[in-house]
Amino acid sequence: MKVVLRGDLDRVGKRGDILEVTDGYARNYLIPQGLAIPATQGIAHQANAMRRARDMRDAKDREGAEMIARKLVPMVITIPARAGAEGRLFGSVTTQDVVDAVQHQAGIELDRHRVVTSEPIKSLGTHEVAVRLHPEVQFQVTVEVVSA
Repeated sequence: MKVVLRGDLDRVGKRGDILEVTDGYARNYLIPQGLAIPATQGIAHQANAMRRARDMRDAKDREGAEMIARKLVPMVITIPARAGAEGRLFGSVTTQDVVDAVQHQAGIELDRHRVVTSEPIKSLGTHEVAVRLHPEVQFQVTVEVVSA
């Protein structure tokens, strides 16, 4: 069955895409959840309008993410944390701590789910933290953890 997606779905497609999916998936999940509509002859024009709107919104989001990246990349975000004598932290620095420090020091609000740490920060020093604001915009933020 051919359907037009009404929103972005991971591993399926993006808003406005015309897809061929199994009948059961369309009838039992996509259409009842409001995620897709059946593709008819007249729907192609509406799908094109949805794709154009998606592309314009995507370009605007990418431009905003690049602007934030240009501001954050040269900065060093300082996070005070309690640590022992050997430099090990009592606990760890979480993504929420990084988001709060960026908000306080740079005035930029980030979603904590956009901040990616490969492993928890558990020591004093300088660390690189990845931030993915857009599928095409990923950058590193330098975080310096200092003893509080």
